[in-house]
Amino acid sequence: MTIASYPSLKGRVVLVTGGGSGIGEAIVRNFAAQGSRVGFLDVDEAASKKLAAGVGGKEQVHFEKCDLRDIAWLKRAIAALRERLGPVTILVNNAAHDERHKIEDVTSEYWDDRMAVNLKHQFFCAQAVYKDMQAAGGGAIVNMGSVSWVVGQGGMPGYTTAKSAIQGLTRALARDFGPLNIRVNSILPGWIMTERQISLWLTPEGEEELMRRQCLKRKLYPDDIARVVLFLASDEAGACTNQNYIVDGGWV
Repeated sequence: MTIASYPSLKGRVVLVTGGGSGIGEAIVRNFAAQGSRVGFLDVDEAASKKLAAGVGGKEQVHFEKCDLRDIAWLKRAIAALRERLGPVTILVNNAAHDERHKIEDVTSEYWDDRMAVNLKHQFFCAQAVYKDMQAAGGGAIVNMGSVSWVVGQGGMPGYTTAKSAIQGLTRALARDFGPLNIRVNSILPGWIMTERQISLWLTPEGEEELMRRQCLKRKLYPDDIARVVLFLASDEAGACTNQNYIVDGGWV
């Protein structure tokens, strides 16, 4: 699969959350292919170490284990990546967990956990790296949302609520960081065929409905999202900020 080359990404230090598998893995691989220096966070140590060992060299791709719900741990992990790779000028807030849950089963603690794993860390990652970007004269942040709340998907109200809030967070950060030449956008992926989605949720009936509702009659894969992330992070998107980009094959 051929992906465009962006000279402005070469040598840039990129932080990707949830980079060990799925969409995050595709993002890590594609930034590394652009010549970026990529640090990524994930809770899955085995998969992440395998990815880091197979992409780039030790000085180009580095993994730090982190449970993003623990903000103190998150700050330590980012500091370790900065020490290893240098100041961060591109942040991709990708990590999330779309666990299904019934309304009657949701407790206050579970609700807070859904906000922590899907929303809260995006703000604190931005807080942790924006001064790096300011010192560099600018930067780019890409937050990963979801079309699940746009289409009114049921069965996971905590997830869809958190994902809808990312649109507000994106616009707020874009306004505050704009004077620093830091661009902030979000991507709302459709149903992307990661290994997790295929093994847990994809059924013949679900696929048939998706093909009926999408304008494009093909499945979407992680590289489809990574391509848009690369563009938004590059200087080619230098006039793009404060926006939410839907990448769903025309589902919405």
